[in-house]
Amino acid sequence: MRGGTGYFTLLTKWWCHVLLAVGLIGLAGCASLRPSTTGGERSATQTITGNASRSVTPTAPTSAMAGANGTLSEAASRAVLERLSKHGDETAIFERHLAIEEKIAGTSLVVSNSTTLYQDGDTTYAAMFKMIAAAKDHINIETYIIEDDEIGRQFADALIEQQRRGVQVSLIYDSVGSLQTPKEFFDRLRDAGVRTLEFNPVNPLNAKKGWDLNQRDHRKLLIVDGHSVFLGGVNISSVYSSGSAGMRAKKARSDTKTKWRDTHLLLQGPVVADFQRMFIATWTKQKGEPLPDKNYFPTPIARGREVVRAIASSSDDGGGQMYQTLLSAIASAETSIALTNAYFAPDEYIMTALATAVARGVEVRIILPGKTDSSLIFHAGRSYYAALLKSGVRIFERQQALLHAKTALIDGVWSAVGSSNLDWRSFLHNDEVNAVVLGTGFGQQMNAMFEKDLAASTEITATTWQDRSLLLRLMEQSARLWVYWL
Repeated sequence: MRGGTGYFTLLTKWWCHVLLAVGLIGLAGCASLRPSTTGGERSATQTITGNASRSVTPTAPTSAMAGANGTLSEAASRAVLERLSKHGDETAIFERHLAIEEKIAGTSLVVSNSTTLYQDGDTTYAAMFKMIAAAKDHINIETYIIEDDEIGRQFADALIEQQRRGVQVSLIYDSVGSLQTPKEFFDRLRDAGVRTLEFNPVNPLNAKKGWDLNQRDHRKLLIVDGHSVFLGGVNISSVYSSGSAGMRAKKARSDTKTKWRDTHLLLQGPVVADFQRMFIATWTKQKGEPLPDKNYFPTPIARGREVVRAIASSSDDGGGQMYQTLLSAIASAETSIALTNAYFAPDEYIMTALATAVARGVEVRIILPGKTDSSLIFHAGRSYYAALLKSGVRIFERQQALLHAKTALIDGVWSAVGSSNLDWRSFLHNDEVNAVVLGTGFGQQMNAMFEKDLAASTEITATTWQDRSLLLRLMEQSARLWVYWL
């Protein structure tokens, strides 16, 4: 669901006219996205626009790594990189961008994790409910949207049941994203002992941290007992269920039985501690009441072989961590770039990076929505098609579903799953969370998912795009004027 769509919902209340105006005035000195020049052999800008040489051979591991027993030695770190890079196509992606990525993200690569990939809401919710029921110590949830509908009430019931059993439940929800959810829904949770925290309340009188209407919490995290974390694009809403009776579900399927297509990820292992720290940092930043004393950081246990980096972005600390990380990975690509994204409004650096990748022989494919729940961002995104097609980027629009996923796969070995869209809102204004997974095993799963979506998509060619109507062209250019705020 669109991060900025809630602003238009605000207009249904008379006093929100004033709030919205004040919030937008605060953007008069609009921030800009620029590639990082931190670390690495070259600045990110040079990496994008410089020569296409792939002769970098580092003499030491480019990134610190951690595992269940703490920081890995240099020899162990290099062994992990060698294991990762010796499978699949010849690529310098592990060596080339990891040093820059770590300086940007501020987190280490973490080994010994397991991953489970989910491709729709129904299977995601089933896994979440199973994990919630098995919780013994605590459950921490952070979500943009939680609705008072069939799915939302099932979550509320499950959380209240666990709270009554002595499992401490703490919930962060975004004020704009959950604007339609009645106060009584949260009162019921609080009355049962669940700790709740409204992120950046729309009503400035309720703000604890300082009021900023434009900063939203777009993260989706469910952390259970400090050993398991779900993250990705799935909100808590019945739009993902064909039997939904929810408000957004009714709107989304007013004409057809539209299914939502999203991606979520379950991580288990030492990396969960990084996501736990993100949750606690947000709780503290928003001045929530002190969290109960629970075992938030249990002794790490090796759960698998996946190498993962947790990446958090927030406008409070300059934002753009995932943006910079993605730019670094695109600049390091040698064979293929496969992006799937729900809301697309790239800046000049992303556009340049993709075009430059094609120019050096990388196959670049992007899957975007064929239908959407946000008309403005949909048409704004289409205004970039002509330039992308001219540069050689292949564009596909997903049919038969409402695409809400946010994933990337580069060279078959660098994968990203999370909440970040390819737009200004995600890169500058929102709190976002993503996981980068390195290796061909998970990359093969991501590629299979991409190819499945590709089979359900229609390719946009330069010829077909040139034949679109004048009305569509006008809608694109009009919507593009608003890309910074969408």
